[in-house]
Amino acid sequence: MKTWKKALIGIGAGLALVIIVSLTVYQSRKNLVTVQTGKAQTENLASVVSASGEIKPKMYVNIGANAFGKITKLYVKEGERVKKGQLVAQLENVQSSADVNATKASLQAAETDSTAAEAALNTAVADLNRAKSDAEHARLDWQRGQGLYKDGLIPKQDYDTKKAAWESAEAGLAQAQARIEQAKAQKESADKHITQNQANLTRVSDVLQKTTYAAPFDGVITNLPVREGETVVIGIQNSPGSTLMTIADMSVITSEVKVDETDIVNVQLGQSAEVTIDAIPRKTFHGVVTEIGNNAIVRSTGISTSQESSTSQEAKDFKVVVTLQDPPEVLRPGLSSTAKITTATRSNVLTIPIQALTVRTRADLEKKQDGKGAVEAASPTTDVTKQKEEVQGVFVIHNKKAEFVPVETGISGTTDIEVTKGLQAGDEVITGSYKVLRTLKPGTSVKIDNSEPKKEESSD
Repeated sequence: MKTWKKALIGIGAGLALVIIVSLTVYQSRKNLVTVQTGKAQTENLASVVSASGEIKPKMYVNIGANAFGKITKLYVKEGERVKKGQLVAQLENVQSSADVNATKASLQAAETDSTAAEAALNTAVADLNRAKSDAEHARLDWQRGQGLYKDGLIPKQDYDTKKAAWESAEAGLAQAQARIEQAKAQKESADKHITQNQANLTRVSDVLQKTTYAAPFDGVITNLPVREGETVVIGIQNSPGSTLMTIADMSVITSEVKVDETDIVNVQLGQSAEVTIDAIPRKTFHGVVTEIGNNAIVRSTGISTSQESSTSQEAKDFKVVVTLQDPPEVLRPGLSSTAKITTATRSNVLTIPIQALTVRTRADLEKKQDGKGAVEAASPTTDVTKQKEEVQGVFVIHNKKAEFVPVETGISGTTDIEVTKGLQAGDEVITGSYKVLRTLKPGTSVKIDNSEPKKEESSD
């Protein structure tokens, strides 16, 4: 055979071999899926609940108007620190002061009348004692006169005189007793007038006191919406009264945040938290959960569900108060804040990336791929409900294929989640892409590509 013929045969055989290899590779890669993977590894894990809200003092009070009148003096300015009992505002008090002075005068007059009535009562008691003595003396004299008259020792005229004197003394005694009752009644009336005037003095003094406002505790004036010369009013029925100022105790500062209803079950008193404040960037403050609300708050309205007459299906939050430790003096009520509450921690636990978790129905898991790629039932289940039951798990790579492994999970962190059953450290699990995880079937051949995706260049 000639050399050129042998060369042609060799070239043809080489081409055939290349074609066969190419077809084989093509068929082998026809069902190949590119995935990203991660490792199941042991590490420390913390579960965190994040919520936003605002800075608030632990204790604050809105000082409202207790009387109608004009503000004559404001002794403080917004932002000023005050001490407990310090005078902060004064309302016009001409009429109330006059009422107090008039009532005091009436009370003094009633006390004078009571003193006079007591003296009259004492005089009446003395007169009664004298009348008793005179009546007793007249009675004894008349009794002696009766004996003398029977014996004929005194005339009838003397006997009648002694009898009349005794009767007159008895009448004087009854009169003295009546004056005693009269004096007692006058004394009691005078005492009642004293009580009445004391009550009136308490009332008008309270009215006068309500024109003067003092700080209820040490704090800072955080709000001062009024000015001197303005007229303030008290609240009536559903109409709120004027607010003179707000005093806050800035020694204890809290971050009041709203936690989603799905996370509130994990929040407990005493849990630690990290608080960031928008006005103070790149700085984290530590705090502790000190209060957890019991009533849900409708997110769209901010109203507690206990105050609504109808049931709402809107998203709800719960109030959680985080008390800051060593807060700086620059904090002001109303500053926006975010609290990250650590609800649970685990040491040396097996974790995987959260995005590796997926779910499949039992019907999907009861299918397998045959050698030709066709799908056939492995162990069909007659219970339709059981077929639709979802199983949580991950896809683990075994022999370049994705195998679904059911797992049980524990707490979840920001990017990782604890695996309590189903995996071992070092297992390689599929983490992406999301589209692949959503449609990936057990037994599918995969190709690992963990290179970072290229960023698309922006065109000018």
